[in-house]
This record gives sequence, C-alpha cells and structure tokens, in this order.
Amino acid sequence: MNKKLQTELTHEVLRARERIYHINKPTPFEKVSVDGIDAEIFLKREDLSSINAYKWRGAYNAISMLTDKEKQKPIIAASAGNHAQGVALAVRMQGLKAKIYMPLSAPKMKQDAVRKHGGDAVEIILEGDSYSDTGVAALKEAKKQKAAFVHPFDNIYTIAGQATIADEIVLSGQGPFDYAFVQIGGGGMAAGVSSWLRIHYPNIKIIGVEGEGQAAMKASIEKGKLVTLDEVDTFCDGTAVKTPGKMTFQICRETLDEIITVSNDEVCAAIETSWAVGRFVPEPSGALGLAGIMKYARENEKAIKGKKIVTLISGTNMDFSKLRMISANSAIGAHRRKYLRFPIGEQKGSLLALLQDHFSDVNVTAFHYGKVAEDKAWPVIAFEGDPDKLKDMAKRLKKAKVAYEDITGAQDMSYRVINYDPSICHNPMLLYVNFPERKGALRGLLKTISGKANICYFNYVYSGEEIGRALMAFEFADKADQKGFIKLVESSGVTCKLADKATFDRMFYFDK
Repeated sequence: MNKKLQTELTHEVLRARERIYHINKPTPFEKVSVDGIDAEIFLKREDLSSINAYKWRGAYNAISMLTDKEKQKPIIAASAGNHAQGVALAVRMQGLKAKIYMPLSAPKMKQDAVRKHGGDAVEIILEGDSYSDTGVAALKEAKKQKAAFVHPFDNIYTIAGQATIADEIVLSGQGPFDYAFVQIGGGGMAAGVSSWLRIHYPNIKIIGVEGEGQAAMKASIEKGKLVTLDEVDTFCDGTAVKTPGKMTFQICRETLDEIITVSNDEVCAAIETSWAVGRFVPEPSGALGLAGIMKYARENEKAIKGKKIVTLISGTNMDFSKLRMISANSAIGAHRRKYLRFPIGEQKGSLLALLQDHFSDVNVTAFHYGKVAEDKAWPVIAFEGDPDKLKDMAKRLKKAKVAYEDITGAQDMSYRVINYDPSICHNPMLLYVNFPERKGALRGLLKTISGKANICYFNYVYSGEEIGRALMAFEFADKADQKGFIKLVESSGVTCKLADKATFDRMFYFDK
C-alpha cells in the first residue's frame, strides 16, 4: 500500500482503540491443540463478542466517525448478517437510527439478531439474492436520501476497527507468531489484521483464506486488478462477496504472503475440530481460518512443525439447520471418509463376499444401493478411518484387482440419490432395520440372510447413535419364502419391523 494510506491506517487504529475498548472488553485468546498438527495454535475468539462476531468493531468505529449532520438521518448499511448486527448495536448505543439492507437469503437467525441488537433503532429491508445485489440497492437508497452509507469493509474507519482484533493479539503477550491465517470476504478484517500484525511481527507469514467458490481477492491479486466473480458460493455466507473492496485489495496485496482456498467440506471439518478442541460451533465463515491451518498443515507438515500460529474464530451466527450438512461432510473434509462405488454381480452373497474379503478392518458409515439390473449391481459404500488407513485400503483393493470408483464429493452423494427400479424387484419386503453400531454387525446380518434373500434396496447413514438405522428391501424367489424372514434377520443380533404400507406402496407400487 502507499505510504500515505499506511500512515493513515496506523493513526486510525490507534484512535479506534479508545472507542472500541470503551464499550467492550477484549475477546478471549486461547491456545488449543489440534490432533495431527505439531504446532502451537492460538484462536482469537471473536465469536464470544457482544454480537458473536467481530463486525461490531468496524461498524461502531465507522459510525462514530460520522458527522453530526450525517447522524441526523437514518444510516444506511448493507450486509449478509454480521455487519448488520454490528450496525444495529452501534446505532442503538449511540442513539441513532439505521436502515439495514439484507439479502433475501439472509439466515432468519441473523435477521432476528439484528432486531435484538437494534430494537426500534433499525429497520430491516430484504432485497437482492446476494450481498452484491443488496449493496447496490442500499447505495441507491443512500444516494436518494443523501444519507450516510456505512460500508462493511471498504472504509478506512471500518478497517481500523477490525484491526483492533490484531491489537489485542499483540497486547496478549503470546507473540511473536510465525504464521497467521485470516479469512477473507470483502477484505476489511483481513486488511486491518494483516497490516497491524505486519507492523509488530515483521517476520510473520500471513496467509489469507477464502472459500473455493468465493475467492474474489485471490483472483484480483493474481490479475493485478479488481475482479468480479460471475457467481459466488454462499455456504460461507459471511464471506460471500463477488468483488473485494478497492482499499482492501490495495492493502491485502501488500500485507498477505499468499492466499489459499478451502472447500466447503474442509470448512465443515474445521467446525468439527472446533467442537472437539473447545466445544464451540462457529459459522462456516468463522471457521475459514482454522480450515486454512488444517489444510496448510496437511500439505506443509515440516514447515509448520513447532511453529506458533494464530487465527480467528470470526463468528458463530449460523442457522441451526446448517448443522446437518456440516455433520455429514466434516469427515470428507478431514479426509477420513471415502465414498466408493463397486460394480459387482447381482446375485446372492456377492455383497457379503465384498465386505468380508476386503473391509474387515474399516468402519462402514454409509451404504446406498438400489437394484437397477438383473445381473449387475453398483452399491456405494462409505468407509471411515484415519487417512493412512484409507490409503492402505486403496492399495489392497488395487492389489486384489477389485474395481471401484471413488465418488467422494460427487453431487449425487451430497443429495443421497439412490437409483432403483421397483419393477425388477421380485416379491419385495421392506424393513426398518436397527443394528448395533459396532464393527461386524452388518456383515453378521448379511451372513445370516445369505442364500435366503437378496437385497434390492439399502439406505443407511451413520448418525452418531449407538444404534444404526437402515431402510432395507429384500427380494425373494417366491412370496412364500418371506415367511419367518423377520425372525431370521433378528437372529443375527439386529431388530427390525415391517415398513408401513404407505411407505411400501410409495416405493414399490408400479403398473406391471
């Protein structure tokens, strides 16, 4: 960045200190140990701030710097959620009013939080499908009303407010640090934190972290000019920005050593790790920095060994419904789970032979299969274990010349699509099957029914319970062969019951 901007930002950070620390105490700074990473990792817990995210710092500082004339009209802001909460808190505390534009897709809990922090001081206006659309609408309104617009990231006062995070890191006395990983959306926090850390720790390596589907800053720095993405992935909704700020781009290209990207699955793994090390659950954007550490450590094990690393847990404002996806994908992001599709013969005992011969020492965490042909089958099995064990399994399969396709991360697996043709399922019986979640339980069931029935549908996913729950359909050469089958199944140590007629009819009714 040019010297003038650097000097101005330094002065504004020092001025922001008084305002920020006047209304809030520094957030906790914690050292954690992450399995598989031989380094000291420190987390700046911005999720424990007054709005459960860091955005209040920049919003409060920027609003404090408005003129008396600007404060007479409602302030305009645009945000996917956390900046909106910061603005709401700031205007209420300063006795002002605000109109806050949020995308139509903004999580309800973030909308509710804005109302909670702002009360009667704020009006929420939902407009646009993304932050970019919302920002355009808000700027148009600000121009029309000749009102102040508080930018969520591309503003010197906003950046200076976010930089107080780094100020607290420096004042913690835990430094110097060898690495810092900072998440990037529009770049306000990354610009402020990286510039302040760079001043105090000249030898630190600062790595920006963006989601794979929203890496606007990385693209801009590589091109040497601002780049606008055609579309942006919104899983990490707090950092879903199509175009970085002009000022933040100017700062970040000077203060960041590099930018890496992480997948949504890797973010899910970082959220799971947060729960493991500290019993907290950050929002996806809040875990980007930790996801970056985990990926970088996996690819640069020797470089980070014994180093001191710092990152931020930048927020924890997330809809509860997102937890299901996070839980389902975290093991994939941590490289502990593989989904493999196997072409095998469609005959009795073929599935049992596959499991017994090659997977006796790994855990099966999902099973998806539907009969689509009379002579061939393509079951999909998810295996879970540490990465080295999964690599060994792949080597064994190759040596044994077992054909398979690795479909980990495939879209049909994300949506749990299970193709099957009910018209070729002979005398089907549909059962709800519960079995103990222990190694060998599934194989025991298959061994018991071998030669008695053939599986024509199987849908099972590990849920974390002691009991595994599966929906299974069996077919028989003759309907009379179904007699006594439930007792036979239960003799293997599982429990089961017939599916209700409505479910059976929906799955297997067809016009012959």
